[in-house]
Parts: sequence; structure tokens; C-alpha cells
Amino acid sequence: MAIHLADRVTRIKESPSTAATQRVRDLRAEGVDVLSLTVGEPDFDTPDFVKAAAEQAIRSGDTKYTAVNGTPALQQAILDRVEARIGLRYSRGELAVGGGGKQVIFLALMATVQQGAEVIIPAPYWVSYPDMVAANDGTPVVVATSEADGFLLTAEALAEAITPRTTWLILNSPGNPTGAVYGHAELEALAAVLRAHPQVNVLTDEIYDEVSFGAEPVPSLLQVAPDLRDRVLLVNGVSKTYAMTGWRLGYGMGPQALVQAMNKMQSQVSTCASSISQAAAAAALSGDQSFVAEANEIYRRRRELVVAGINAIPGLSCTSPDGAFYVYVNCGEVLGKAAPDGRVIDSDEALTLYLLDRARVAVVHGAAFGLSPYFRVSFATSEEVLEASLRQIREALAELS
Repeated sequence: MAIHLADRVTRIKESPSTAATQRVRDLRAEGVDVLSLTVGEPDFDTPDFVKAAAEQAIRSGDTKYTAVNGTPALQQAILDRVEARIGLRYSRGELAVGGGGKQVIFLALMATVQQGAEVIIPAPYWVSYPDMVAANDGTPVVVATSEADGFLLTAEALAEAITPRTTWLILNSPGNPTGAVYGHAELEALAAVLRAHPQVNVLTDEIYDEVSFGAEPVPSLLQVAPDLRDRVLLVNGVSKTYAMTGWRLGYGMGPQALVQAMNKMQSQVSTCASSISQAAAAAALSGDQSFVAEANEIYRRRRELVVAGINAIPGLSCTSPDGAFYVYVNCGEVLGKAAPDGRVIDSDEALTLYLLDRARVAVVHGAAFGLSPYFRVSFATSEEVLEASLRQIREALAELS
């Protein structure tokens, strides 16, 4: 059989974070005891009342195809949640539902990006953004941010990156891999630039919006600049907030013409999201929210543990994230040193391989997120694992010369 792969396959790569997690699984299957700080998902179980809603849907026979953009109950729960969150009311015709926020983003790009289109992506970025753009024949325009600016895209950098071919700006707040949060002032400054460039749409990925550590809720661009509503696609889901990554349920709210195109694509891709997952998501969004606050307090303690632990290790440093459950660790001072076997640690990827081999701790290298020399630590795991990981990283780095 002769299979010729399409260019869209050969020009993208496997998700580095997925690959790192699979490497951990493979090593554990071989009997190697590895501590994993790679996984971008809550370690908590899905709340019982959410699981009960799914079980009830199964027993009630709600196991058939649904409308492409969800059941009436899920639609209502999403519309109500978005209105409560950002103060804007959307209609059912402005709603897309997919198998996770990831699919919703892909559908949006599939519906709008073509040869010659440019998509601005601040770095460090979630690993999938550039490849999803490339898979849809677009050009990712990566704009580096700096630790000094809190890993946030500045208005000046945005203005410089925009060209007549710019189709989208992707904003992720709180961000993966840094936990950086755009405040009202930063969003106002970006909105001022966007108003001067009406051809630029904004995909605002707010999947971590409820995992935050500030005194106030994480602001949305739509709250700061509601006049941009007809150019903004808000993407969210239940994966991170409610520990429902495997349920695969995400949604997008945006201009009706865009959403209709996305739903047309969805009708040919998978018809609809799982009816069982939709029932669970509707319960999660409209039910008791105490789980969210309880999880955040645990994340807060873990964040403090990891930030203090990293900053106590010679050669490493990090800032404290305002949201999500990641720390982006600066490892520049370690590069150039030699391992006990003589190999030189000449990149953040080389360092992560060394830590996996010597410390038996798995992290994701910064180059995968578009900004070196860093590596990402996920603190969505137990304090016991975090403490052991920090200790083993410290011991391994002490062996470098």
C-alpha cells in the first residue's frame, strides 16, 4: 500500500507535552520509578455530582446524537456561566461545542485560516497553537515576551507584529506554561492597538480562568473591551476547572458567522460532542461550585511550595504564577555545565533529558513552548511528589560541574 501523507501532516510535530507524558508512561511500564511534573491536568477526581449526572444520562437513555452545538441543557449552562463570568449575554447561535477546547480552537482556525494568513502567537505559548495554525495552511507569527514583562505581550510588540495578512491574535490568560495573567491595564493597551487594525480577530483561550490566585477574578478581554465582541472568539471548557480532561468538552462563544462555519465543520468532523460528557458538563457548570474554591486553595499551597523550592536551588529561578498550575523555570545559569558522564548541558532540552536520566524527574523543556532557556513544572500533583522532585532536581544539579 502506498500512502502519500499530506503536507499538513509533515509540517507539524507531535505535541511535546504529550510526548513527554508518554515517555513517563513508557519508563514506568519498564519498571523505572519516575516522578512526573509534565501533566497539564488536575490530579483531582471529577466531582461526584458531575459523575452522577453522567450516570443518570446513561440510565435515562440520553446516549444519542445531539445538536452539533450541544443539548439545550448544556447550551443554557454555558450561556449562563459566560454571562455570570464576563457580563455579556450570548445566543445559542453564537455557541460552538466540541470535544475539548482544543478541538474548538482547531475548528476556528480551520474555518478561517488559509494560505498566506498570519496568526500572532505570544511566546512562551501552549505547544499546540503554532502547529494548529500550520496544519491549516497559516503562518504562525511568534512574538517573544520577556520574564521582565511578566511573560505578557506588550502593546508595542503587538503593533509591530501586525501586517495586512494578520488574521488572528491568540491570547491565553492565565497562560500555559507561565501562569501569567493579563490584567485590565494590559488588556486595555492591547485593545487600543486592535481597534486600529480591524482585520485582526482575537482568539482568547480562557481555559484556566478559574484556576487563579489573585484577589480579583481573571479579567477577560471582552470585559475590558466589549466593543470588540464581533472580533473575539472566547474559548473555554470544563477540563481544568472541574478536573474533567478526559471528558473532552469545550466551547467557544463568538460572532454568529464564525460560529456557524465552525459548526458546519464540526458536523463533518464528529457530528457532536459526547452526549454523556455534555450532561456531565452541564451539571459541572450549573451545580455546586465549592470544588473550584477548594482546588484553588490546594493549588495555592503547591504553588508556594514549588516557587520557594525552585528559587532555593542554585542555578534555577522562577517567578510566582498568578494562575494555572505551572511554573516556568529559568535555567540559564545551568547551561554550559557538564554532567558526570562528560556531556555538556547546552540547551534546556538537554537539561530536561539529564533530569529525567539522573534525577528521575520529568519536566518539559522551554523550547517546546517557544522560549528558552526555561523548563515547565506542573504542580498539578501531590505535595509529596513535588517535595521529592525538588529534592532530586537539587541533588542532580549539584553533580554538574
